Amino acid sequence: MCLALLAGAGAAQERVPSFAELETAGARIGEIRVLPQDIFDLEDPREDNMIFRVANKLHINTRPEVIRRALLFKSGEPVSVRLIEETERLLRAKNYLYDVSIQPIAYREGVADIEVRTRDTWSLQPGLSVSRAGGENTGRLSLEEENVLGTGIALGVSYRKDVDRSGTQFRIADPNVRGTRTAVAYAYTDQDDGSAQSASLTRPFYALDTRWAAGVNASTSNSIEALYNEGNEVAEYGHRRASGEVFAGWSPGLVRRWTRRFSVGLQYADDDYELEPGRPAPERLPSDLVVAAPFARFELIEDAFRKDTNLDQIGRVEDITMGLQTTVQVGRALRALGSTRDMWVYSASASNGFDVTANSILLTSVALGGRYAGTGSENQSLGATARYYHRHGRRVVYYASLAGDVVRDPDVPGPLLIGGDTGLRGYPLRYQAGERRALMTLEARGYTDWYPLRLIRVGGAVFYDVGRAWKGENQNATNPGWLHDIGFGLRFLNARTAFGQVLHADIAFPLNSVGDIKSVQFVVSTKFAL
Repeated sequence: MCLALLAGAGAAQERVPSFAELETAGARIGEIRVLPQDIFDLEDPREDNMIFRVANKLHINTRPEVIRRALLFKSGEPVSVRLIEETERLLRAKNYLYDVSIQPIAYREGVADIEVRTRDTWSLQPGLSVSRAGGENTGRLSLEEENVLGTGIALGVSYRKDVDRSGTQFRIADPNVRGTRTAVAYAYTDQDDGSAQSASLTRPFYALDTRWAAGVNASTSNSIEALYNEGNEVAEYGHRRASGEVFAGWSPGLVRRWTRRFSVGLQYADDDYELEPGRPAPERLPSDLVVAAPFARFELIEDAFRKDTNLDQIGRVEDITMGLQTTVQVGRALRALGSTRDMWVYSASASNGFDVTANSILLTSVALGGRYAGTGSENQSLGATARYYHRHGRRVVYYASLAGDVVRDPDVPGPLLIGGDTGLRGYPLRYQAGERRALMTLEARGYTDWYPLRLIRVGGAVFYDVGRAWKGENQNATNPGWLHDIGFGLRFLNARTAFGQVLHADIAFPLNSVGDIKSVQFVVSTKFAL
């Protein structure tokens, strides 16, 4: 009745009903117009300049059919607010899109026309980056394209040098092979200590109501692994690994806000370790292990999401998972299939989000995994995290995170590291190692409206870290206790590129340093979070 009043006036109609009103009235979808937009909006006087006009000319916009293939709704189907919102989330997850807007543009006789408007990012990146964390430098030189000729295909070559190794990587990925939902990817890395390559062909559960999935992936690597103590390399060993998985899955789809998925498959992993001539040997060399295990997997996903801004990104829409998500997988490794021994192989994870107050949310997660043979558990791990965001006005967010990990009977010595890029910004890289780890971070994050050249969004933070790694092999004997640091820094988001990372430039001060730890640590890094 309400839509009849809105639409009955014909040409006199001044307002198109909302998607919620259209769904309530049982409207169906008519024409779907897909309008990919340039990187810069030349109708905005702030972006109408020669540099941005040239950038638009040089950039090839995403092809309309690429966007159309990602839509979860079609002409002739009933209007569904849920499907439209999920489509927006799927499109925002694509690196080569800066903004997404889906709106009804016309309504007549029970039929609604829809416009899908997207804005591209600059997807070609010739990059030169240098970062510093824990007293160590990392460099990267790259030429990468995330949207080749507007097709959504990613292609790139890069050179990276860090504290462990240096090497060149080539990668290519097509998320929609020949217009289907099938994704294919391949990567090859040539390093100074070995090589690695991976390949996958997958038709995933791409949406909440997807009914089936299947895929296969495989990878190999050959590298030299290092053990660290007090930030110094103390031992090295060779590690060769081959792994893969093949699976098929089925789902009844989304039923009353819940998606259940069931999969079966075969997982394979072959890890070989060896001493490296002329290099310091570890006290214990990890044992070779082959796992070939048929498995069953169950996933449970709640349809509960929210849109927000200025949490981990600056000035960009973020999709926050607020509902319960769980995955449980159990396999049986068999000698008959080539496994080292008969054993159970298991993993499980769960996450959930909570609205604490009108201005704050809590995001939690827990994960466990390991193996169980007749002699007991092996490489058993348990980890949990909690992240709390409290918004204070429009420009300030108070952030707190708490994480804890436990490993029992690990395959490698001291698997849990802390310091530098693994938390505790005021201490050297991999300063402590052990089989227990705890880390807490408190931050006050500030977001500005400063948008230099309509390219860079600017923010800042002050922070306090406290943490520790302990127990087991390769412990830090000089400074084994709790470590604390404070600091401050700036944040820069290059909002118009497909790589959308936040540059962190921090100054951190260790509060209980021992030995020759510098009293001031300069930390420069790129992350997808603020």
